[in-house]
Amino acid sequence: MSLKSRISRVLPVQDVSEADVSAVQPDVTDVSQVPVVTPEEQDWVLRLHKQLVKVMDLSLITSMDERQARVQIRDVTKSLMAEESMPLNAASRKQVVQLVEDEIMGLGPLEPLLKDPTISDILVNGHDNIYVERKGKLEITPIRFHSDAHLMNIIDRIVTKVGRRIDESSPMVDARLLDGSRVNAIVPPLALDGPSLSIRRFSVERLSLDDLIGFGSLSAETGEVIKAIVQARLNILISGGTGSGKTTMLNVASGFIPPEERIVTIEDSAELQLQQPHTVRLETRPPNIEGKGQISQRNLVRNSLRMRPDRIVIGEVRGEEAVDMLQAMNTGHDGSLTTIHANSARDALFRIENMFAMSGYNMPVKAVRSQIASALDVVLQLERMEDGRRRLVSMQEINGMEGEIVTMSEIFRFERDGVDEQGNVQGRFVSTGIVPMFHNHLRKRGIDLGLELFDPEQQAERG
Repeated sequence: MSLKSRISRVLPVQDVSEADVSAVQPDVTDVSQVPVVTPEEQDWVLRLHKQLVKVMDLSLITSMDERQARVQIRDVTKSLMAEESMPLNAASRKQVVQLVEDEIMGLGPLEPLLKDPTISDILVNGHDNIYVERKGKLEITPIRFHSDAHLMNIIDRIVTKVGRRIDESSPMVDARLLDGSRVNAIVPPLALDGPSLSIRRFSVERLSLDDLIGFGSLSAETGEVIKAIVQARLNILISGGTGSGKTTMLNVASGFIPPEERIVTIEDSAELQLQQPHTVRLETRPPNIEGKGQISQRNLVRNSLRMRPDRIVIGEVRGEEAVDMLQAMNTGHDGSLTTIHANSARDALFRIENMFAMSGYNMPVKAVRSQIASALDVVLQLERMEDGRRRLVSMQEINGMEGEIVTMSEIFRFERDGVDEQGNVQGRFVSTGIVPMFHNHLRKRGIDLGLELFDPEQQAERG
């Protein structure tokens, strides 16, 4: 029987047994265990892929259910391998089949990394230099693309799915994978050493406050205060550098919003995992190929005010939407939360002040700072330290204005002692002894934290 006859018999298959499906669903892979693809195996992958393109209708395959499509691709690939009499052992043949599947249905060589839940970032610096971040630390992988053209193919597949394009005339793009992971790609002529691809993984596992306490990201006392200030509808700004855990903290804090409240979330890339039943999720839209149709965060913040929200949660403020956010916080939308890139709590306020100037508002500095002091109640400052751990290093309350200065008082902080032999940062979370002004506000709402929570001596006795 000819090869094409065998393939024609394979393609009509529609019913796939559970045994067949499980056979093509790869297990979660530890990148340290990923076998290196030999040049011979890579050559066969390219050769088989070209033959598949000739004998199969890939548009039909990609429109099928993924599990069924993988069964089809596996059967046809095995037929092609038998026809070619490949001089490879059983393990190499299995790996070649898997690589061909991933090339057609996924992101090629990156698929094993996307299946590893311990990886938070995938960083591709050209076709032969791929790093991952695990537990806050970077490590190189043995995985490679066979050429820059191969990498460009995968990048183009990602951006095409979200209606974008990337080429010499538009060499930078932001996109999102189906699982919510954020993608940034930049290609020549801007990227001098070949196409560069960065993937910030979307965490499927939703962390809880107890998880963060267990990881040493914050103390039980600060966790108790965070829970109380969210329930008491204080406006919270979460600040930190890139990769410091701002979105994770925002997810955890938003988990304390009562389920009966209506929440509107606004994000550039949907990452929040709110569990409340009455949640409306909004996401910005980039301009199309003609440069039209963009919907910014500011547009969405303005629109959200007409949606009768109890709370507004903004994934991150970066520009002129900060003006509308503060106005919303000052006009009855208490309990709102957002994040911002800044290296300290004070810097976070300066950044918001600069965003006012960027938006074109010609207001006196004192008036802008007064708006900030009136809108925000608490700033949570996060930091990713050299041991890879993300920690809440400072919790500060905004007290008001003194002259032209926004006054703040630190309630809790992380006191760093040093670094041990394994490179782990040593330190402890301590209270400063200041009882926050919002303590009385919490008590009036029926939330009594107890003054001993803010007593450094009693905190030290509790360990």
